[in-house]
Amino acid sequence: MFRRRRNQSKPSKMRTLITKLNPKSPISEQFRTVRTNLQFAAVDEELRSMLVTSSSPSEGKSMTTANLAVVNAQQGKKVLLIDADMRKPTVHYTFRLDNLHGLSNILVGEGTLQTATFASDVDNLDILSSGPIPPNPSELLGSKRMARLLQEALEIYDLVIFDTPPVLAVTDAQILANIVDGTLLVIRSGQTNIEAATRAKEALLPAKARLLGTVLNDREKRASNYYYYYGT
Repeated sequence: MFRRRRNQSKPSKMRTLITKLNPKSPISEQFRTVRTNLQFAAVDEELRSMLVTSSSPSEGKSMTTANLAVVNAQQGKKVLLIDADMRKPTVHYTFRLDNLHGLSNILVGEGTLQTATFASDVDNLDILSSGPIPPNPSELLGSKRMARLLQEALEIYDLVIFDTPPVLAVTDAQILANIVDGTLLVIRSGQTNIEAATRAKEALLPAKARLLGTVLNDREKRASNYYYYYGT
């Protein structure tokens, strides 16, 4: 499979991937716990594709998605992380890639999975950035091309993970939830209120989403003189 070389973006845009930089940290261990819990949640059928969303912006869903992709790749799975947030994409910042060509190009017929995918500097992890921001993200994600792209990816990868926009903001996550095996909802401690979390869950149900669980992000837990900032 042909994959593009990494073309690094400006260092000022770099975001920290704790599971890559410090895999033995307590935070990284929490992401491995999430990975294990997802495997248990899908015990009756293999989890090959999933999306990560949140109720509202700034709840940590993109960094959760990226770190989950890393810990699954570290387990030996061949993973593809797709930035399906074609409104406010961030995956290319996290992995220091350019975003000139990506998912949006493929969905309008201007590229292929092979030509648009980056090989990351994490073993077993490839990245498909969002590409240029289109005027109609929801329509593109609900297209037949999107369904075909996922099937093509599943022929190559063990796990495909989508980073999607917040579910209460736009319908993009609901649309993709119809074609993936499961959905993970991220909420932020001290920020996401119960009403918003409940509404997010209810918004996913009509989409026939298989809700795998939630990640409580930014929870401070004192244990043996260190803190957990991510919890399940």
